[in-house]
Amino acid sequence: MEEQDLHSCQEQQDSLSCEDHIEESVQQECEKEDYEAKYLALKDQYVRAFADFENTKKRLERDKSQSLEYANERIMNDLLPVLDTLEKALESAQSNPQATAIAEGLQLTLEGFIKVLNKHGVEVIATEGEFDPNLHECLMQVPHEEKNDGEILQTLQKGFVYKQRVLRPSMVSVVKNA
Repeated sequence: MEEQDLHSCQEQQDSLSCEDHIEESVQQECEKEDYEAKYLALKDQYVRAFADFENTKKRLERDKSQSLEYANERIMNDLLPVLDTLEKALESAQSNPQATAIAEGLQLTLEGFIKVLNKHGVEVIATEGEFDPNLHECLMQVPHEEKNDGEILQTLQKGFVYKQRVLRPSMVSVVKNA
């Protein structure tokens, strides 16, 4: 009987060890699946973080380039009143017959000043034709028989753009009939 008990005990141990082995194998398989899922999740996080980093890098480079491109905008804007003053001085000198030499000097200075501004990207806003609210500021509306509604009649103050950005809109009067 002892032999039978021993044999039955050994069978139970074998069956337990088989069950343990199967359980252990299933547990290892689950752990492996968990690790694979964690790996895929971390890989996805990495790819997203890398893409976000690249987008941020590109945005910062674009912002830096725009900052450098428009760094002179404030200086150019501060020079516009000086240009206005030179134009008024030229008008005054041209109206005085005794100041022709001064008028010529002012004309040359003004032309040189405008050339330098143009060289650095500052352009005068055209004021012929239709009113454009992005480029012009309407100070008054005036009736005029020869022009259509919405056309610019008179420029009261020149406007300027710096590399497609409006530094100062042109101050104009616009035709409004009726």
